[in-house]
Amino acid sequence: MDPLLLLVAVSILAGAIAQSVTGMGFSLVAAPALLAYLGPRGGVAVVVVLAAMASLLPLSQQWRQIRWRDAGSLLLPTLLATPVIALALAGMDTAVVAVAAGVAVILGVVLLARGASWAWFKGLPGAVAAGLASATLNVVGGVGGPPVGMFAANAGWAPVQARATLQFFFLIQNIVTALVIGVVGPQWWMVAALMFGTLVGMGVVARVPAHLARIAVLVVAALGGASLVVANV
Repeated sequence: MDPLLLLVAVSILAGAIAQSVTGMGFSLVAAPALLAYLGPRGGVAVVVVLAAMASLLPLSQQWRQIRWRDAGSLLLPTLLATPVIALALAGMDTAVVAVAAGVAVILGVVLLARGASWAWFKGLPGAVAAGLASATLNVVGGVGGPPVGMFAANAGWAPVQARATLQFFFLIQNIVTALVIGVVGPQWWMVAALMFGTLVGMGVVARVPAHLARIAVLVVAALGGASLVVANV
């Protein structure tokens, strides 16, 4: 078997497990291998379709736990700002923006891990800020998850509510992104790897203690910030 194909399959499987356990992380884990295999244009198109699928099955069991108002507060600025930010940054060198954003994400994660909490970041202003930051990071680096994960961790949601709300957010965000850039269907073995990883993640998520679930979200967010820095320095 082609080593690259094996890497793609493993990355999809691992990304699906991360998505099921934390509510985020599929694109962060799976995108590098898929982009290497399919190229930037085709890779991104397939990643967003698979990412939407990665949220769909867990949501079939978790949808009652979605914090609808918070999800809407996060989604509205994200979806409205995405085309504006893309237009504003068109043709610009976004490396400096990406590195600064990555450093800010890492710093925020460290502070949250050390027990920091920001009251303003829990309500509507925080949701709008997280949504705008997610839209910006998605445009400049394809990593829009960290700000939303940080918002969920700072808000102190129960793990099941955090997973459900994040899954719903990324489902809608990725569906809209796919419609904007063009829907490209993944190959059957990619879907098979995704389904297997999702089922594994759904099987173990109930055994993950609440404090470890929060740590996992912060780790995934930190990795997203680090990937922005590494890819642009």
